[in-house]
Amino acid sequence: MATAPLSERHRTALDRYLDALEHGRGLSPHTIRNYRSDLEQFLRWLENDGRELASLNRAGYRSYLASLQADGAAEASVRRRASTIKALSRQLTHTGFFERDPLALASTPKAASRLPTVLSQQQVEALLAAPDTATPGGLRDRAILEVLYGAGLRVSELIGLRTTDYDDDAIGLRVVGKGNKERFALLGGAARRWLRGYLLDGRPQLLSEQSASWLWLNRFGGPLSARAVQISMQRHAQCAGLPPGMHPHLLRHSFATHMLDGGADVRIVQELLGHASVATTQIYTHVSDAARRDTIEQALDTLAERGRERRRRDRTEGLST
Repeated sequence: MATAPLSERHRTALDRYLDALEHGRGLSPHTIRNYRSDLEQFLRWLENDGRELASLNRAGYRSYLASLQADGAAEASVRRRASTIKALSRQLTHTGFFERDPLALASTPKAASRLPTVLSQQQVEALLAAPDTATPGGLRDRAILEVLYGAGLRVSELIGLRTTDYDDDAIGLRVVGKGNKERFALLGGAARRWLRGYLLDGRPQLLSEQSASWLWLNRFGGPLSARAVQISMQRHAQCAGLPPGMHPHLLRHSFATHMLDGGADVRIVQELLGHASVATTQIYTHVSDAARRDTIEQALDTLAERGRERRRRDRTEGLST
């Protein structure tokens, strides 16, 4: 069945808004098409519900979002359409269509908070031990995994390192993070040993004329890419018997969580990770708390099972006497 066309007044308001976006903000045709699709659906919903754009209010806005959720729309899709509708309302207020923005105080649905996945200490140890360190590439990979975990680096920070960024005397690395912000990342003893081993015995065998001063080299002597690090980690994770879907950022998550589990102050972990806000780091305290709860629950389940087994044994022994 063909979709009914929008009313003339709604079509005119929409066209004017999209024209202002295209020529005033220089948005791409693809973005304009997405805006048009979302807003046409919203305006059509208003008309089908007997509403007018001119009488838009927070109640109507919430009803529309609720209808999207009831129809099974993804959370991200609902949030995007909510933002698009609020942007339309602001623009129409600016051009005089509304005397005051009816959605100025309306909230946009928040993304569900998802805790990052972390590896257990045993899983990390299995992953670190997976590379064949008898080869230059394996020695490099072991050093990379040790540094990713031992310093909590982002993979973008790792591949940007130069040989001059490592200071053996200061036991750490000079790292350039997000926003071109520089920080000093401390390395533990294991990470330093493997990094030194790579610099002495692995990197010299990978060197070529194109190597320059990049710290991590591929088999051709060029700088290692983020994709190469990811593929390498997945291969080693498979060899270690870990679940599929392993990626380098898991080691950063695990570093932060294990630090907090070990009693490190959240402000110290924030500084080590290079987070601008401590709120970003605090997500790992929730992961740490969740891990503790799981450990406690597993211990309680084990104790309960032992108690049941003991009672069964006592009953059996009572019957036999």
